[in-house]
Amino acid sequence: MQLKVGDLVVYPAHGVGRVENIENQPVNGVDSSLVMLRILDNSMLITIPVRNLTEVGLRPLITKEEVISVYEQLKQPPIIAEASNWNRRHRHYLDKLKTGAIEDVCDVIRELMTMRGNKELSFGERKLLDTARSLLIKEISMVTSRKEERVGRELDSFFPPPKAAVQ
Repeated sequence: MQLKVGDLVVYPAHGVGRVENIENQPVNGVDSSLVMLRILDNSMLITIPVRNLTEVGLRPLITKEEVISVYEQLKQPPIIAEASNWNRRHRHYLDKLKTGAIEDVCDVIRELMTMRGNKELSFGERKLLDTARSLLIKEISMVTSRKEERVGRELDSFFPPPKAAVQ
C-alpha cells in the first residue's frame, strides 16, 4: 500500500484516519519508515511501521461503488455463529472487527442486528454492535458525503426492529 500525507485510510477497530506524516526514525537502532495516522473520530495518533501496514489491517476507504456491495451484503441472510456460549461468539465478533476487512465488519453487523430482532442483546453484544455500526456508518458517510444519521437509518432499514425488552 503506497501512502502519502493526507490520505484517508481505515485502521481496524478505530475507524477512518488521515496520514499526518511519514518519516524515518530509529527503532531499536534500525532506521524504520513510520506512518503517523490521526484517527478522525477521536484525534488519537497512531504510529505504524510501514512494513506492518498490511499486517495490522490498514486499508483504503471503500469506494462509492463498493457501498452498493456493502448494502447488498448486509441484506443477505446471516450465518450466525453456532458458538455454544456468548463468550465464544463475542471473541469471534471481536476477531472479525480486528481484521478491518469491510466484509467482516458487515458480517458482525448483520449477525448482531438479526439476533437483536429475535432477542435482547447482552451489554457486550450491544457494545460490539454499536462499535461495528459506528465504524461502517462513519466510513460510508465520509465516502458518500451523506450525514451519518441518514446512513444509520439506511442500515437499520435492512433489519427487523429490536426485540422489546421485557418489562
